[in-house]
Amino acid sequence: MSQELKLALIQSSIVWENPEENKTLFSKKIRNISSDVDVIMLPEMFTTGFTMNPQKLDQKEGNRTLEWMQDLAKEKVAVLIGSIPFYENSNYTNRLLFVLPNGDHFSYDKRHTFTLAGEDKVYQSGNERLIASYKGFRICPMVCYDLRFPVWARNTDNYDLLIYVANWPKPRINAWDALLKARAIENMTYCVGVNRIGTDAEGHNYPGHSVVYDALGEQIAYSEKEEIVYASIIKKHVTQVRSRLKFLEDRDAFKLY
Repeated sequence: MSQELKLALIQSSIVWENPEENKTLFSKKIRNISSDVDVIMLPEMFTTGFTMNPQKLDQKEGNRTLEWMQDLAKEKVAVLIGSIPFYENSNYTNRLLFVLPNGDHFSYDKRHTFTLAGEDKVYQSGNERLIASYKGFRICPMVCYDLRFPVWARNTDNYDLLIYVANWPKPRINAWDALLKARAIENMTYCVGVNRIGTDAEGHNYPGHSVVYDALGEQIAYSEKEEIVYASIIKKHVTQVRSRLKFLEDRDAFKLY
């Protein structure tokens, strides 16, 4: 039987800078997800919106949100993924949390902070990729602006699923659509983009466009409205594509420092 992952992408509006309201909102959405889903994905900064004011939050809020994610991951018997402002060692990061059903978790700090909004002035940039394994899939999660930098996503680790969680605004949504498809094709991997929807307190509008592409760049799920987007992906598809089209064997060898 082919290894399969059932995905749920939560395309949602976000309450501005209000972690408690957002956790209540997302708790309801997550509990309404069908019981056989393996991976549940939330947008970037799902507890606050894309805020440049993390100092307004309790410095323990990141750990409280992690505990909330652990409880829901256990309840749903599914991986839970999303990014939040996280305070640690006197610095804030835009931290993606990858939480397993048993409570274990991994983290990835956004490498490319969004200079256009001054994110680089507020959040410390990360410098390590995350490759996490679950149910036979190697998964590489990234955050929003990382999407514009293909070298950082280059599939040198033979991952099977590339994920971007985002707050990607309407004026540049064509780039989101094009780059997600490109990342799937060039890395011969499933590629998922999870965007928010609605308008934030800064007046930025987010149109969704959460999407799942297969390893050939074929779209298998997509939405422009507030809803949970479901998709199933099969490991055999990636294996067969790479066996038939050995393009990754010709990739350039390099290291990032």
